[in-house]
Amino acid sequence: MSASPLLSAEETTPPLHGVVVIALPDHADDGGRDALPRSEAAAPAVMRRAQYFTSINIGNPARPYFLDIDTGSALTWIQCDAPCTNCTKGPHPLYKPAKENMVLPRDSLCEELQGNQNYCDTCKQCEYEIAYADRSSSAGVLARDNIKLITADGERANMDFVFGCAHDQQGKLLDSPASTDGILGLSNGAMSLPTQLAKQRIISNVFGHCIATDPSSSGYMFLGDDYVPRWGMTWVPVRNGPEDVYSTVVQKVNYGGQELNVREQAGKLTQVIFDSGSSYTYFPHEIYTSLIASLEAVSPGFVRDESDQTLPFCMKPNFTVRSVDDVKQLFKPLLLHFSKAWLVIPRMFVISPENYLIISDKGNVCLGVLDGTEIGHSSTIVIGDVSLRGKLVAYDNDGNQIGWAQSDCSRPQKASRVPFFLSRALLGQLL
Repeated sequence: MSASPLLSAEETTPPLHGVVVIALPDHADDGGRDALPRSEAAAPAVMRRAQYFTSINIGNPARPYFLDIDTGSALTWIQCDAPCTNCTKGPHPLYKPAKENMVLPRDSLCEELQGNQNYCDTCKQCEYEIAYADRSSSAGVLARDNIKLITADGERANMDFVFGCAHDQQGKLLDSPASTDGILGLSNGAMSLPTQLAKQRIISNVFGHCIATDPSSSGYMFLGDDYVPRWGMTWVPVRNGPEDVYSTVVQKVNYGGQELNVREQAGKLTQVIFDSGSSYTYFPHEIYTSLIASLEAVSPGFVRDESDQTLPFCMKPNFTVRSVDDVKQLFKPLLLHFSKAWLVIPRMFVISPENYLIISDKGNVCLGVLDGTEIGHSSTIVIGDVSLRGKLVAYDNDGNQIGWAQSDCSRPQKASRVPFFLSRALLGQLL
């Protein structure tokens, strides 16, 4: 699939709306909800089993569906009764499409999804199959229906949305009960939600998320550029490529002042992918083994515990550990160095100890950074949820860049700007 299209010459007027999806939970562990001020038109979020998901209202009448927030996927899909061949028990009933909801093979988005590989001149629906890094897969047909959002002033807005009606799940997607009804595709591909909304001039092709470090909350997500800070962000360019992912390149990775091994061959730097659909962060094998050696060298009193199967690398401390707060002062941050802005301003992505350490049920300190060869990324860094916490991350498809800034992710703040550029904000729900 190709990268997200920019506005054509005929569409250079600003979008009518900026969409924001807000979450302000107090108790993510038990799914508890607290009431919010009515003026914010928001709902609390829930994080379960290392998944961050949003509630999207689709159909007529509108029904809610919990979707895993995934910046590494273009296609949004919902478990679907079409009928369903292999589905797991999710939080909501299966989406049931009508005949008129089916997308035809000649539809431009079907052609975008299938390319020239699976075109069927006699078919009456557009089929797809997606495989994921954990060897799970989802297959189904494309559907078109209304997606409903609410403006900040309480107005309701309906938008046309094409998504996957998934009737055949395999692998871990069949684990039951499931916390979600499907996946929300947020990559820079033409099928993604931001790109579809931008093409309809609902938003600029920008979105972001802010995952809270505090385990008692989850954070928020927004669509459109209204909540992107105008100052204090670190921006790096997105590389164009055949895959619809948010990737850039890193020059070096440091731990505790020591440079880890970043391989450069034929002038190519190590690729970095920002993927909110990945629970963990992955390093290329050389960097991963260098990090393990560094951790063992600077962690006196910690002994590797191979009996702990929580994660591949766990260490047993010589004192009681109940949370990362008990040990984070003993470890150093991981620093990803990118090329300098204007040749002088350093650009870094800082992964603090609480964003790469996980405490197991045995009280061991485990590394939430894994060997990328396990998922087929032998030369790529994948930054997952564990390392995205405590940061507002913005994906600017119009400007072809990714930016981030430290944040407690408690509440989105509308960016200060000249009144002429102000737009109404659409508010949805993040759960």
